[in-house]
Amino acid sequence: MRIENLRQRLADLGAKPVHVQRILRAWTHALPLDAGPTRRGPMLPQPVLDALPAISAELAGLARLRSEHPADDGSARLLVELPDGQTIESVLLPRDGLCVSSQVGCAVGCVFCMTGRDGLQRQLGSAEIVAQVALARRLRPVKKVVFMGMGEPAHNLDNVLEAIELLGTVGQIGHKNLVFSTVGDPRAFTALMALTKGQVRPALALSLHTTDAALREHLLPRAPRLTPAELVDQADAYARTTGYPVQYQWTLLDGVNDSDDELAGIERLLAGRFGVLNLIPWNTVDGMPFQRPSWERAAAMARHLHRRGILTKLRHSAGQDVEGGCGQLRARAAASDGVPVAAPTSRRTTPVKPPAETPAAGD
Repeated sequence: MRIENLRQRLADLGAKPVHVQRILRAWTHALPLDAGPTRRGPMLPQPVLDALPAISAELAGLARLRSEHPADDGSARLLVELPDGQTIESVLLPRDGLCVSSQVGCAVGCVFCMTGRDGLQRQLGSAEIVAQVALARRLRPVKKVVFMGMGEPAHNLDNVLEAIELLGTVGQIGHKNLVFSTVGDPRAFTALMALTKGQVRPALALSLHTTDAALREHLLPRAPRLTPAELVDQADAYARTTGYPVQYQWTLLDGVNDSDDELAGIERLLAGRFGVLNLIPWNTVDGMPFQRPSWERAAAMARHLHRRGILTKLRHSAGQDVEGGCGQLRARAAASDGVPVAAPTSRRTTPVKPPAETPAAGD
């Protein structure tokens, strides 16, 4: 379901725009759909009131909590069931944040991500994306929404942007607290720049992971073939237009992208840029050929970059103690249901090591 379909359905029942906004506000805040002003506000037309129980049940069915997995860090991984029985993951984050999914599966195929092993199953409708927020708000407050869950938001642009618009208006999420995450699709940069003239302007997160163009092609095999330097140029332009710094995401893989050469590449690439680098030690996934670097190594990298003027934050990947990295809960649930989760042979990946004698971007 798309939000525009819900708007039209309500309008067909006789709801005026003010009525529609009232209902959408109640939904996004996990309130009864008839909540809101009565004497001093717009009374809902009787046909709308009569239809609300069925509409409420339908909206509740867009995202049902199948299981919750609290972690010691204050986060909680949620396995969410969609109307067709497919499952996705949302993550309740510390400090009133929520990570939502935009697709079932993902087509980018990042070799260190469980989600990419199955490829793309289907897109989420904009209402299914917002329904994750409504579900989460029944559990705890949500004041920040990041589109960093399952899927590549740039591959589902219309639905993601429609969800962002609703969350940034009646959903009352601050615009800088709506974070659009991408591996760097040109369509995303174009669409986001167009939003700078609109009502809601989200912040941007860019999954960088390396400064080496050749290594990036190995790690993100189906990402657009833009070099790290080209990606940073476009991200930086958007950040300076909106006034929100880019969040550069860097999943740390032991012996792959944690070398001194990468540190030097980061210094060259991000010096003077309007952004912050998030170093995130990899969330261990059984059966994948990667290891987490030691916390000491990760902390040393962050200190090194700080001393050289690169704003860097060392972050924990939420839910590590419950083995809840993106795609892991869904994979375990599918396996318990007897559903194969391995990707087709053409989508399998092999262990990745940095290409020999390949200069970092900017050399």
